Amino acid sequence: MNPRPSLLALLLLLPILLTGGCTGVPEGIAPVRGFDAERYLGTWHEIARLDHRFERGLEQVTATYSRREDGGLAVLNRGYDPAKEVWKSAEGRAYFRSTPDIASLKVSFFGPFYGGYHVFALDPEYRWAMISGPTRAYFWILARQPQLPAELLRDLIAKARAAGFETDALIFPPPSVAPAMTASPG
Repeated sequence: MNPRPSLLALLLLLPILLTGGCTGVPEGIAPVRGFDAERYLGTWHEIARLDHRFERGLEQVTATYSRREDGGLAVLNRGYDPAKEVWKSAEGRAYFRSTPDIASLKVSFFGPFYGGYHVFALDPEYRWAMISGPTRAYFWILARQPQLPAELLRDLIAKARAAGFETDALIFPPPSVAPAMTASPG
């Protein structure tokens, strides 16, 4: 038997396998149901995140969502790089993985490659949101304002910790302010 055809098939399937796994939801994370994309549109400020190379060093980070003609969402991420004294931005597109009432999307900033974007906690008034990527290595707290009240932020961080995120590694880019974390009486 000639192994070349099966190797060729594997090489052709590899990008599909790799990109397909990048949009999944981490085990134990449940995307919000009853999601209203219209209420989610607009600008969100990044309050906290886990470090990753595509936002490393950026401050004043925002994500702005708008409708696309093809039914998806346009995404504009923007942040200030104080080391280089420049604003950086990235435009992407997002599509719901199933139905629009479930806050589980696949987002692409690089051609055909998609990553998971899963809103798993959301204020009823859409004032703050917690988002997971395809793994727990990706996590954000977003808000409609550049800062959240310290008590609320502590509560959200506690929820993220309970969901398995490494909250000790969170970054609070300016103008966000890390809350003082005190041990609960016990």
